[in-house]
Amino acid sequence: MKDILIITSYFPPETGAASNRIFHLAEGLQKRNFNVSVATPLPNYPTGKIFSSYKGKSSQVSIENNVKIHRLWIYASNSKNKLLRLFSMLSYSFSLIWFFAFNKIPNIVIIQSPPLLVAFTCMLFLQSKNRKLILNVSDLWPLAGLKLGAFKKNFSYKLLEKIERFNYNKADLVLGQSQEILTHVTSLFPNKETFLYRNYPNLEIPKIESKMVSDGKLKIVYAGLLGIAQGVYKLCEHLDYRNIEFYIYGAGAEKEKIEAFIQSNQNLPITYYGEIARNELHRVLLQYDVVIIPLLKRIYGSVPSKIFEYTKLGLPILYFGGGEGEDIVKEYNLGWIAKTGNYNSLNEVLNRIKTADINSKLKEQIRKTANTNFELDIQLEKLVYKL
Repeated sequence: MKDILIITSYFPPETGAASNRIFHLAEGLQKRNFNVSVATPLPNYPTGKIFSSYKGKSSQVSIENNVKIHRLWIYASNSKNKLLRLFSMLSYSFSLIWFFAFNKIPNIVIIQSPPLLVAFTCMLFLQSKNRKLILNVSDLWPLAGLKLGAFKKNFSYKLLEKIERFNYNKADLVLGQSQEILTHVTSLFPNKETFLYRNYPNLEIPKIESKMVSDGKLKIVYAGLLGIAQGVYKLCEHLDYRNIEFYIYGAGAEKEKIEAFIQSNQNLPITYYGEIARNELHRVLLQYDVVIIPLLKRIYGSVPSKIFEYTKLGLPILYFGGGEGEDIVKEYNLGWIAKTGNYNSLNEVLNRIKTADINSKLKEQIRKTANTNFELDIQLEKLVYKL
């Protein structure tokens, strides 16, 4: 049995794509005869506050599903103040250095990136001829931050680029969530070994308990992070509501703006339900006609994990984000495409979709496609040969 350590900034009970991805990776490796341990901060995402059941603790060690979880101290913050956000990342990096100093580190380590500084800390302190460092890249930072307007091309950006290249260079294997990520890595290091590791879900399909009564209006749902990149607030502003109803689940930076918009526009058919548990969410989503997956801007390297999760449920997708995600929806015929950032295009597509189009045959075909092409166990089996 091989020992393996996974280092991540996100892990359950935190919610979101990154947390789910690492949980299923740890669980899958454990079932494949690996002795898995995880190093992660005390839970704080996305609120930026330590969860109530962990408050007052500097660290915690527990065994969960036969995986040893080391929860380390962090100065939790999701403040808009960049210095506070930087200090938060550095605090976790300092905790990791302390962890490395007083714990035996296995010869195989999987490191989640971003955050770049956390990955840099791991690469710097764990590099060894006898240790295999595997970098799991879910987004291309700092490039994605530049596209979103979070960075400018200045000294700080150039420093982050150097850190990014250092991380790729020191990695023995790079896992990428998209083909665009792997293309970017090999453009910098042509001989780097890479592996396409999509964020495929591992879930049970719930039975639908009740279906919303049809009134002829298309019932569109968004579920996930309410962040700047997703642009859900802007969706609320620009959707044509004549033939649709819009339902929202999730939490994040735009939550208060969305709530204020709904309060000021009570005539619009928008309902916000807040954040609910993932298993409950899957059951609830089956009530709706179409799930919308938006990105405010096309982000190179980004493929929203919701594509794979929602198609497993048999839900038709309206994709509004461009890039590789759009290509996947087109290739596998998973729903409809609207041109990124073009709300006229989005509304035109919405007006073409009829509730009669959303039938059990379509949903079963989408589910069958997902089960054939987006299978976590097959992907894990291929990964094991790389470790």
